[in-house]
Amino acid sequence: MTTFDYHTARHLMTDGEQDQELARRKQRLHELGLGDHPDPEFDAFAARLAEGAAGLAQLGGGTPYAMVNLITDHQYFTGLYAPPAEWADPSAAEQPGKPEVSRIMERDHGYCPHVVGRRTALVLPDVCAYPRFAGNPVVDQIGIRTYMGAPLIDPVTDVTLGTVCVVDTEPRPWGRQAQEGLEFIKTQARSLMDILKERDRAAS
Repeated sequence: MTTFDYHTARHLMTDGEQDQELARRKQRLHELGLGDHPDPEFDAFAARLAEGAAGLAQLGGGTPYAMVNLITDHQYFTGLYAPPAEWADPSAAEQPGKPEVSRIMERDHGYCPHVVGRRTALVLPDVCAYPRFAGNPVVDQIGIRTYMGAPLIDPVTDVTLGTVCVVDTEPRPWGRQAQEGLEFIKTQARSLMDILKERDRAAS
């Protein structure tokens, strides 16, 4: 679960007492062989996710960021796709490229902890249009302006392992209708879970 801090407008998941699934999540991730290390298959998945999201938003030549995010004591992007710098807007001389994104992030940054706590998908075409989300650190530190994310719920344990998500530095209309982005990211989460289920079967 998450706690909302009305003074900072942040969703906080800062200790095990607030995250009732933390111990079970760590155990299940260990069983699945997942942890704080890049996963080439998930990196490839994130690249496909970014490409699909770009088509959904009709971005033309550019792509957003996309991640497979596992949440334990911190957030770790075991799958990560970051847009090449040459796709940045050349007219933005003061910001010649997209900001770099690390694979690791604190648990009170971004919107994935909220998705994990709610166990439901979240689509924010413009995070600044929602007061409860506009004050998040990723807005000021990285310039994130849009988000799509869906939870990865393990069918064996019913534990939420993390999320698949898409973010970008410009507001994005995720589809011509509001429901399109929601259905897209939920479908992507199911696809990622299919990969995990296949791995689990192969290992047993």
